[in-house]
Amino acid sequence: MRLLNIALVLGIVSCVASCNSESSNSDSEIKKDSMTPTTTEAHNVLSEAEAKEGWVLLFDGSSKKNWHIYNNNSNGAAWDAVDGTLHLNPKEQMDGKTVGGGDIVTEEEFENFHLQLDWKLDTAGNSGIIFLIKEDPKFEHSWHTGPEIQVLDNKGHGDAANPKHRAGDLYDLVASSPETVKPAGEWNHVELKLNKGVLEEWLNGTKVLNVPFWDDNWKKMVANSKFKERKDFATFNKGRIGLQDHGNKVWYRDIKIKKL
Repeated sequence: MRLLNIALVLGIVSCVASCNSESSNSDSEIKKDSMTPTTTEAHNVLSEAEAKEGWVLLFDGSSKKNWHIYNNNSNGAAWDAVDGTLHLNPKEQMDGKTVGGGDIVTEEEFENFHLQLDWKLDTAGNSGIIFLIKEDPKFEHSWHTGPEIQVLDNKGHGDAANPKHRAGDLYDLVASSPETVKPAGEWNHVELKLNKGVLEEWLNGTKVLNVPFWDDNWKKMVANSKFKERKDFATFNKGRIGLQDHGNKVWYRDIKIKKL
């Protein structure tokens, strides 16, 4: 009888210990889960502060509203709003051009502005951010009128051999420095500020360009560049903003602008 009572007591103690252990483990799991982030970074939205400061989204994350193909040279089918990005997917080429492609440009023109966006490229990819674009049938391409910030895979694309054709450069005019571009497949953040004839660029948080436009030095740089035969190149102080179709996969997101 005494042995039975002892066994009964030991059983009760074991059960209590087991329950406490399970409760402790359960609490531990709850605490662990509570430390795990349950939200992801939002894209293609403005904060309340940004909206008050005058920022405007140029891409809503789900449509090509506010954009069209330069000179309406195609139906733009190669550009798509997918997974929160404005994506060029050049599936088919004809005569060296993307079927349904072409440079995609904003509906609105801008003069003094602060532009922000993110971009990433496929391996060996090439694209560009073009601004002060004059849209007119007499100009075949947007880059015939607007200067370009190079978007490039420096490690995989042959154009990187030219010191003024690398990612972040004011294409064929001024080399950016220091080099802060990330590898192909990773997102890069760009800020461009054009105000009263001075262009500033930040690539991934570091200032890489500061270039006065339209002075004597500017004219000399253009005269010594591939644009020297294009008398209208970079002469407009107001124009559209464009994203270049260079025949490679490229993604853009978080495209926003503030007029200055």
